[in-house]
Amino acid sequence: MSPIDNGADALSATVFELSRALRTREWRMATAESCTGGWIAKAMTDLAGSSAVFEAGLVTYSNQAKQRLLGVPGDVLAGHGAVSGPCALAMVDGLLEAVDVELGVAVTGIAGPDGGSRDKPVGTVWIAWKIRGAPAFARCHHFRGDRDRVRRATVEAALAGLFELLLQADRPT
Repeated sequence: MSPIDNGADALSATVFELSRALRTREWRMATAESCTGGWIAKAMTDLAGSSAVFEAGLVTYSNQAKQRLLGVPGDVLAGHGAVSGPCALAMVDGLLEAVDVELGVAVTGIAGPDGGSRDKPVGTVWIAWKIRGAPAFARCHHFRGDRDRVRRATVEAALAGLFELLLQADRPT
């Protein structure tokens, strides 16, 4: 891996640091994406040498794809909706069942400009992270801006969360 140029943006810097941390541990990661449409996977694979740390990205945009590819239960979708903590958790759990990696992230949200509601306005995004063998956890975000900004903020938050999770895994308990 080559160092990042001084002019690189924060996203590239996060990808570089995350990739370095994964490589140090000899870990690989995968993504399950809905509202970002594969942007997290793209960000990871923009870095030369990413095949050492990135295994797979699943874009599960429809509810049917979430069920079929990730095993998200229909009752989760019916009871909570696709944009929910339970759905994001089921996505990341299903991802680690489907792909043999140590680290996973799943995102589901409403990027807009349409599709929002009073309870789930445009910009509502759930992100779930998981280290194999540990419980998954999810966090709700409310990003502002147009579709591109919401999606970019989601990618940044997902990658930053992965890096933070790796740092926490290194801390003594």
